[in-house]
Parts: sequence; C-alpha cells; structure tokens
Amino acid sequence: MAVTLDSFNIYDTTVEGTSCPIYSSFFGVMGATAAMVFSALGAAYGTAKSGTGIAAMSVQKPDLIMKSIIPVVMAGIIAIYGLVVSVLIAQGLGNASTYSLFKGFIDLGAGLSVGISGLAAGFAIGIVGDSGVRGTAQQAKLFVGMILILIFAEVLGLYGLIVALILNTQGGSATNCHATCYNPVCKGPCVPIGATNCSIAL
Repeated sequence: MAVTLDSFNIYDTTVEGTSCPIYSSFFGVMGATAAMVFSALGAAYGTAKSGTGIAAMSVQKPDLIMKSIIPVVMAGIIAIYGLVVSVLIAQGLGNASTYSLFKGFIDLGAGLSVGISGLAAGFAIGIVGDSGVRGTAQQAKLFVGMILILIFAEVLGLYGLIVALILNTQGGSATNCHATCYNPVCKGPCVPIGATNCSIAL
C-alpha cells in the first residue's frame, strides 16, 4: 500500500491550543503585579527619603515645608504609572482559554518596563529630594536647580510608562489559539486525504 502525503499531516490536538496554554495567564498576572509592586517600591522610597529631609529641614525653616513638598508629590506620581499599566493588563486578561502565550509575554514585559523604571526613578527622586530640600533651606537659589533635577528623574518613570503602553497596545490583537495544520513533507499546509502531490492543499 502506497503511503500518501496526508499521513504526514500534523494537527493541533490540544484542547486549549498550542498558543494558549493554561499557564499563559500566569505571565500576564506577574506583569500586572510587577508594574504595581516595583513602582510602589520606588514611590515609597522616594517619599520616605525626601520626607526625612523635609522633616529635618523644617526644624530650622518651618515656612519652607509646603515649598519643599514637591519631591514627595513627584514620587507619588511614580506609583500612578504602575497603577495605570497594572489596570490595563488586568483588564486584558479576560478568559484564560483565549489568553495566548504571546500576550502573556507582552504583558510581562510591559509590567517590568514600567515597574523597574519607576523603581529607578523613585530612588533618584528620593536621593535628590533629600539633599535638595536640605540645601534649599540654606541657599534659596538652589530651588530651581533641584526642580530641574527632579523633573529629569521623573521622566525615567515616564519612559517606562510609554514603552509599557506601546507593548500593551501591540499585544491587544486577537490570536488564534490553535495552530494551523502543517505538513512537513510539503513544507506548507496540510493536504487532503489520498493526496499524492503537494500542489493540493486543504
């Protein structure tokens, strides 16, 4: 009995599909978690570090407290970046049976992008804010320079947010969970039953 080409057809027989394994949503959840946790860590450090500087400075110059609160506000904005991306990822999780592995990796990358960028920005804001408010209490002309440095530290987190939003948008397209039938002999789509040449495809 002659062997026909259809015997080499490879079908996707998994229930959920090779592109949507049951563990793919794990990466999306970890992306949402990383976005919130790392950005909150950066915001907390920035707030605490600059807050101690404000507290130490206010003993000598209590009238400068409200003017020196800017580093704390800028540190808090970092956490909002992570919250926005985390909510977007969580809304995109949807049904686990249609959540592809590709989408999971995209969401993980988006979460790590904004999270770690926010962590770095929070560290920079905290250190600059602590030294800046102490210096401003002794030299008022230092205030404008401190604000400029804080702005450049803040945009580090903004860069991560922009990349995360782009990744989240690119990964939003629908994905077919089941792979198309493939014939390795014909190096293309499957052939019908009884086919003897590769010119006939399903």
